[in-house]
Amino acid sequence: MRVKFFCPRWGSEHIPWSVFLENVKAAGYAGVEWFPYGEATNPVTVLNLLKQYDLEFSIVTAVLQMPETFKEYLHVLKEQLTALSRLQPLFISTQTGREYYSEEQVIQCLEVCEEVSDQLGVPIYQETHRNKWSFAAHATGPLLRKFPALPLTLDVSHWFCVSESYLEDQQGIVAEAIKHARHIHARVGHTEGPQVWDPALPEYAAALAAHLAIWDEWISQRKKNGDSYCTITPEFGPPPYMVMGNRTVPAQQEQWRINLWMKTFLDKRYNPQT
Repeated sequence: MRVKFFCPRWGSEHIPWSVFLENVKAAGYAGVEWFPYGEATNPVTVLNLLKQYDLEFSIVTAVLQMPETFKEYLHVLKEQLTALSRLQPLFISTQTGREYYSEEQVIQCLEVCEEVSDQLGVPIYQETHRNKWSFAAHATGPLLRKFPALPLTLDVSHWFCVSESYLEDQQGIVAEAIKHARHIHARVGHTEGPQVWDPALPEYAAALAAHLAIWDEWISQRKKNGDSYCTITPEFGPPPYMVMGNRTVPAQQEQWRINLWMKTFLDKRYNPQT
């Protein structure tokens, strides 16, 4: 089984797409993770460039301007997921709903996602994310049991931050989430924040190990399932996710370096023949 790595467009929106994709290709990524509503770029132009550079793409999305009513939110969610699905990404990771939605409201959101996915044939994964319905392990677990086929983009850094722990006492839910995961956001968080300063530093060894334990088990299950490939996005973000402090290089360069370090580290771990 091969692990394909996707490079986040997040943090590089100011860089021309042709330059960005040339760098992505040179760095050995299989594709990019793109939020079309995050920048004013013609999607057709991006799709043509992706084809030119022979790169795949996934989409990450969220409804940025929350409508006043839940009914309006469902309408916008469906409208945006439909439009994004027509771009034919490999899959969509959606940050759905809000953390204060009732279970009934969350279920309606999940039904909209499933409906769009079934109609247009594009997998839609629920990203585990603060501020969304899946903001914490304890909130996500009951819905995973109600929807045994619900696919996740698993970003466990959010859960570690929210719970102020490495979920040592919630391992049952973590195991369920691993089974539901179809894509991984490989950002290393810690018990007091969603992103460490630098995952290569020794002071973050425990945080890195906590993530690796989950990612390793996910890779193992993907292999047992007979998957020919799986996908990971190293997803360290720009400020304010990245604390600049006394860094001596621009934020975009530092973000690129850290994500490339994460990719190289995981590539050696999960694709050892390369």
